[in-house]
Amino acid sequence: MDYISKFEELKSKNLSLDLTRGKPSADQLDLSNDLAAFRGNYFISDGVDIRNYGEIKGIDGCRELGSKILGCSKDYIWAGGNSSLSLMSQFLSFLFVEGNGTGPWSNKERVSILCPVPGYDRHFKLCETFGINMIPVSLTGEGPDLNEIQTLVETDESIRGIWCVPKYSNPTGEIYSSEVTEGLLEIFSNSKTKSIIFWDNAYAVHDLSDQTPLFDIFSLAKNNDCEDVVVEFGSTSKITFAGAGVGFIAMSELNQESFLPFYSALMIGPDKLNQARHVRFFQENDLQEHMRRHADIVKPKFDLVNNRLESMGLGAWTSPEGGYFILFESDIGMARNIISLAAELGLKLTPAGATHPYGIDQEDKFIRIAPTACSIEELDAAMDVFSCCVGLAYEQVRKV
Repeated sequence: MDYISKFEELKSKNLSLDLTRGKPSADQLDLSNDLAAFRGNYFISDGVDIRNYGEIKGIDGCRELGSKILGCSKDYIWAGGNSSLSLMSQFLSFLFVEGNGTGPWSNKERVSILCPVPGYDRHFKLCETFGINMIPVSLTGEGPDLNEIQTLVETDESIRGIWCVPKYSNPTGEIYSSEVTEGLLEIFSNSKTKSIIFWDNAYAVHDLSDQTPLFDIFSLAKNNDCEDVVVEFGSTSKITFAGAGVGFIAMSELNQESFLPFYSALMIGPDKLNQARHVRFFQENDLQEHMRRHADIVKPKFDLVNNRLESMGLGAWTSPEGGYFILFESDIGMARNIISLAAELGLKLTPAGATHPYGIDQEDKFIRIAPTACSIEELDAAMDVFSCCVGLAYEQVRKV
């Protein structure tokens, strides 16, 4: 292909396309339109008026919904506001102010968290905001490298935890194996410092075809007598309304007792009307069937991207069975150029390095593709641009 001529042709079209963030499309959001109005009694079964203050852990029915999504007992679950990211920041604030048994993190000379890479830029931004040192660790296709983690934990006492996206990991799409998870539990339960596995189960029910539940990490932890090591997060953000969903945090009884006074000082109670809307919605709509409808919309987009990358025949990429991202891997030293070329043609991509702590991809080769938010027609045009830019970047390298 004459990539230069193709580039100039695409440039003349003045396109405006965006594959930056993993947002649900309007068609996906429409699946939950019945949430828009509250219908029913304002008094839930135990006599609590959901229009008023209270129920700091969330209403019982919504905690039950959280247990169905995350796959653990309702006893671990709190239902919060519309964002699991807010719950993460609140829990980190608690650790810096009060700590989890070894004093406030703010008293430590250095606090580090392990970050599997390629990973989730929002986790990295949280760490930067709190001044947490980030240490990248490799992913293996079944979760992070346990040998690497073991060595780091044994030699660096500043390490206080690890970020994990265990199912359809952002952006690699891999699923953590139970063996890797048990290894993580063993390493962190035996570490010299009280460390936390931040288990961000954001895509727990976001399968593209067969619905395969992830194992329950709390059951594994209970079997190994280390439930206190795990704090799990999730939400309905990519299940119902992204901006008006429900966030969940799941913890052991001891962690709940420690966190509750701090959390109660920050808020009087969650939006219980919104929680009640979600409870009613999933009483009337089966969760699995609802997620199948999401898959019917999302899977053709993943298939389109995969087919276009196959026909391009350059680089490597993931083919996940769920989640919201495809990860493209170019040859070393090419990602920034590809993204820059795409910007010239009106295609926005996540900045190079966003998949790594501090925005530094040492090999400059990873590009996250988020195909869900746009229409099929827009996605096809975006992949036309992407393919041209990848081809041109490879051609430029060959000519050097």
